[in-house]
Amino acid sequence: MTSRTDLILQRDLDGVRTLTMNNPAKLNGWTMSMMAALKAAFAAAEADDAVKVVVLTGTDPYYCAGVNLSATLQLAHPRALHAQIVEHNQALFDSFLDFGKPILAAVNGPAIGASVTSASLCDGLIASERATFSTPFAALGVPPEGCSSVVFEELMGSESASRMLGSEGWKPTGTEAAEIGLATEVVSHGALMPDAQNIAAKWAHEGKTRAFRGSRDRDALKAVNASESIAVADAFLASPFLEAQYRFLRSKKKRRPALMFLAL
Repeated sequence: MTSRTDLILQRDLDGVRTLTMNNPAKLNGWTMSMMAALKAAFAAAEADDAVKVVVLTGTDPYYCAGVNLSATLQLAHPRALHAQIVEHNQALFDSFLDFGKPILAAVNGPAIGASVTSASLCDGLIASERATFSTPFAALGVPPEGCSSVVFEELMGSESASRMLGSEGWKPTGTEAAEIGLATEVVSHGALMPDAQNIAAKWAHEGKTRAFRGSRDRDALKAVNASESIAVADAFLASPFLEAQYRFLRSKKKRRPALMFLAL
């Protein structure tokens, strides 16, 4: 069975529900509406006893361009905005951490920011040869999020984690991601979804339960997420980040969102 909403495509087969982020014009970026649709899709999958495993992917050519800040932040008093950022950031990753069934991220193309860190919170991550993984936090002047401050080093070692999260801003390919341990497997682009379905169906048949990669359990990861969310909010309201966002949006001739960051 295949069904469609505006932002999420849904397909059920052999106990596996495949959720496809479907806004290619925006590179499947996480606007407020996309995040709301994804959370609703997770809730529906959680409540459906026929769904044993979820596969998360994106409509080509991108997996997901990450959080669309200009579409999620609204002008408000700094104290209220700080609380809003903490709440939204924490809730985004808690939606992955709290999900009670196995999740397989099938990364079909470029993944940026929060879409990378959330994928590392899934039970597995299968990457297309066309995938790339970018976490440009240092370049944006913000700290790591999505538990990447601890999970990345556990999955790929300190050197590779530092290369991705630090000033180098390394963007490993799907092949490189598998070599360093960020991805659990890399396959040809055409084989990505058939292989993801096979892996997930095997998990469903075996009765696999939700598990996190690395040494930390759900409670420990949620504590990390809560702490990181405060640090992210602090950084988002610091002058260097706001000025950088203003200059970037102005260079893209996005006047209204640029003025919002200038006002902040």
